[in-house]
Amino acid sequence: MKTVRITSANIEKETALIKERTSDFDPEKVAAVAKIISAVREGGDKQLFSLTKKFDGWRASARTVEVSPLEEQRAIAQVPRPVITALKKACRRIVDYQKTKLPSAREFKDSHGNRLGWLARPLDRAGIYIPGGKAAYPSTVLMTAIPAKVAGVGEIVMTTPCPGGELNPAAVAAAKIAGVNRIFKVGGAQAIAALAFGTKSVPRADKIAGPGNIYVTIAKKLVYGEVDIDMMAGPSEVFVIADGSCPARWVAADLLAQAEHDEMATPTLAATSAPYAELVKSELLSMAGAIERKKIALASIKNRGRIFITGGIIQAVQIANAVAPEHLELCVKSPRKLLPHIRHAGAVFVGARSTEAFGDYVCGSSHVLPTGGAARFSSPLSAADFMRTPSTAEITVKGFESLADTVDILARCEGLTAHALSVAVRRRPQGRH
Repeated sequence: MKTVRITSANIEKETALIKERTSDFDPEKVAAVAKIISAVREGGDKQLFSLTKKFDGWRASARTVEVSPLEEQRAIAQVPRPVITALKKACRRIVDYQKTKLPSAREFKDSHGNRLGWLARPLDRAGIYIPGGKAAYPSTVLMTAIPAKVAGVGEIVMTTPCPGGELNPAAVAAAKIAGVNRIFKVGGAQAIAALAFGTKSVPRADKIAGPGNIYVTIAKKLVYGEVDIDMMAGPSEVFVIADGSCPARWVAADLLAQAEHDEMATPTLAATSAPYAELVKSELLSMAGAIERKKIALASIKNRGRIFITGGIIQAVQIANAVAPEHLELCVKSPRKLLPHIRHAGAVFVGARSTEAFGDYVCGSSHVLPTGGAARFSSPLSAADFMRTPSTAEITVKGFESLADTVDILARCEGLTAHALSVAVRRRPQGRH
């Protein structure tokens, strides 16, 4: 885990280095994914099932690719009761939070009496992708499906890879609780293609949401435009600002919580004290050796971990804003005083007890967040992302007379004479009222 003391001379260089997220969008992977997408688009179910056999090791068919009611019941029966209870509690909290994010229709009159505004309409169908490789995340089912459900989406379909054809019971239970309508046992780039273009078995979606591996991410990028996507989610990131007031073990645990996700996860600490930073590092390495995903966490810490020793809290915030992390933790004495200075972050956790794990499960905001610096221009997934707000315009007689000349001038300026004509034919003949 690299430690760097930040000075006025090296701050730009160091922030630039950490902003350079590693990208696996190499030409070979892009070409491989493009080939898969083309195959599914042209070959439909036949190619989808062939690729499922190749990558997931089981023979899917039109009869078996969709989870049946009986399969659903058997899967849910395997989930321990405390897990079901926890999922339901998390669901209620997510619903309550997401309701506050809903856009509403509005209409108003401008100075000419025109009625202007917008409608609020949910998408017809949303597709959610749930990873099923290194780990299964029922919480991600909740965090992607519930915003769509709250938005009023007509149908929610879920795809998830099932190695050997085996479902993850907790993911199925979460889907049932969240209101998913249909579940399909396909994953990878081929599942994204199926959702984007539709096959005989898998319906076409209007939007695809949910994280996945690099092949899924590339597939989402390639099908964008045919279908909307949520964001280009990459490896998990956490950036902790600490002034020494928070127990070092707490901060170490939060860094470790992100490191255990993936070898490419980025745990970062900006501390105002070098001795405190060393204590956090010592605790981190000690704790990493005792967790189930030890190998993954240690690889993340070694290769992607960073510690910045800063000249003060404001400098730490400056670095955080430059990095635009997925998760930002403010483990300082007066965390709320820093909020006005925070510009770029996917989610901000305010205060020492506000560990990012609460955001993953029960805060209510979605844990599907922008990564790789995308927090500079992107926001967490929410119910608003599953809605459209088409604009409305009702032009009055007064409004027409007041604005027609402006439209005519601008249309002719652009050489769009038919635009100008559409106004001209509506003008009242001279002498008539």
